[in-house]
Amino acid sequence: MRKELVEKIKNDPNYIELVTKRTAFSIKLTIAILVVYFAFILTIAFDPTLLGTPMSSDSVTTIGIPIGMAVIVFAFILTGIYTRRANTEFDDLSNKIKKSVKDL
Repeated sequence: MRKELVEKIKNDPNYIELVTKRTAFSIKLTIAILVVYFAFILTIAFDPTLLGTPMSSDSVTTIGIPIGMAVIVFAFILTGIYTRRANTEFDDLSNKIKKSVKDL
C-alpha cells in the first residue's frame, strides 16, 4: 500500500508542478541572496576603504554599517517573499495532492 501511495503522489501532476515551481523559485531566491552577500564580502575583501568611508566628515559611522544592515534586511525580505508564496500557491498545490491521495 505504501509503495503504491508514493507512486501515486510522484505521478500526480500537481506534485510535479509543486516540485518544479518550488525548486525554481528557491533557486532564484538563493541566487539573489548569494549575489548580494558575496558582493558585500568581496567589497570588504578587495576595497575595504570603500565601506570604511565615514558617512559624513564628523561621523563615526561608516557607510559599511547601513549597507551591512541592508544585506540582513534583504535576507528577511526574501524570507517573507518565500513564506508568502509557500502559504498561498504551494499550500494550494499541497492540498490538492492530499485531496487526491485521500480518495485512496
